[in-house]
Amino acid sequence: MPRVLAMGGEVASFTGGAAEFDVAAGTVRSMIRELEQRFPGLGDYVGRRMAIAIDGEIFQDADGAMLGETSEVCLIPKIGGG
Repeated sequence: MPRVLAMGGEVASFTGGAAEFDVAAGTVRSMIRELEQRFPGLGDYVGRRMAIAIDGEIFQDADGAMLGETSEVCLIPKIGGG
């Protein structure tokens, strides 16, 4: 199962303090849906406020990115600016 690591932001407020958890998802899109089901509000928060890195590679548009059985997914707060 892919492993999700939250690297900051307000993720812990949705997960009851958990910063690492496994998901049964094959794509980032399905991972976000699963997060929303397990932790209401988290899927939306991740979609709007977090960047996603899969196995060390940061994706600009991760929705369709595939997750492998041993993938490590890092949720990183997006950097704002202009």
